[in-house]
Amino acid sequence: MSIQRVRDYFRPLGRESDIKEFPVSSATVELAARAVGVIPAHIAKTLSFLVEDRCILIVAAGDAKVDNSKYKALFHTKAKMLSPEQVSELTGHAIGGVCPFANPEDVKTYLDLSLRRFDTVFPAAGSSNSAIELTCEELEQFSHSAGWIDVCKGWQEA
Repeated sequence: MSIQRVRDYFRPLGRESDIKEFPVSSATVELAARAVGVIPAHIAKTLSFLVEDRCILIVAAGDAKVDNSKYKALFHTKAKMLSPEQVSELTGHAIGGVCPFANPEDVKTYLDLSLRRFDTVFPAAGSSNSAIELTCEELEQFSHSAGWIDVCKGWQEA
């Protein structure tokens, strides 16, 4: 079970008990925001893409959308999201529970700048009814991030 892998991942870090499981679904940004009790922007959604036949994950704020031109400029390819089958196969997490933790070593995780405006964010924790509250620095550390990138739009404050 994916959430158990994430619990096992956080155990040596002393953060296993910080994973929250909800009696309701948190599979979408809106559902997760309701379950956690925050605005949707505070949810750190994990998006999965295929780049050169490899899976990459981009963690972005709940109100951000991928900007295709920024994505193509950075990754030199058109944004192609994984199918649900590919997501499970390449990350070990099912849609709704995809997270930046306990993924195979060849999966690179990037963090979008849209997250940095918050003190803490709430990524999923391996199931469609879980989350963990982390600072951006903790998210960077625990996700083994390949770096901060700017590939999203629709979130910038005026």
